[in-house]
Amino acid sequence: MLINRLLRGLLKTKRQLVQMEVEGAEEGHICQSALPHSEDPQLSKHGSLPLKSSTTLENVLDEKATDRFTEGLLSHYLPNLQNSKQALQELRKNHLILLDTLDQEVTKFRECNAFLDLSALFTEAKVYQNKLVHVRKDMILLHEKTTKLKKRALKLQQQKQKETLEKEQQREKELERERQLTAKPAKRM
Repeated sequence: MLINRLLRGLLKTKRQLVQMEVEGAEEGHICQSALPHSEDPQLSKHGSLPLKSSTTLENVLDEKATDRFTEGLLSHYLPNLQNSKQALQELRKNHLILLDTLDQEVTKFRECNAFLDLSALFTEAKVYQNKLVHVRKDMILLHEKTTKLKKRALKLQQQKQKETLEKEQQREKELERERQLTAKPAKRM
């Protein structure tokens, strides 16, 4: 992204230089000292190019100036860009490590929440188990009471039957006694 901006800036600067040179050529104000010394072998052989190839000279100068300007900009900004690239790579690496760590922490929190849910479930199960123990004790007590009541009822029934039997026997004895006490008429002969 930064490199794209720099390249756009270079192209814009190149266009401005071309436009300035074209305007200067039209006005005829290009001076020889303003032009950079060319390393082109054609230019050094001939010293200067004829006027009819002034556009070619401008193009060559424009390309050379652009190349030098580009090299200068790159040599000036490239180390910083490379350092920035390395810093971004390290930042990305650290970011990935941080994401992994965060993912692990989220997993731990989920496990912790699951453990809390499980703990609550065990607590609830313990409460219900205690309730069941109390119900069982109550049932045992009720069973013991009903057993005692059944035994008592049986005893009472047996006692009642015994009393009834004794009364019946007593009545029979009394009837027998009355019969014996009643006068018997003598037998006539």
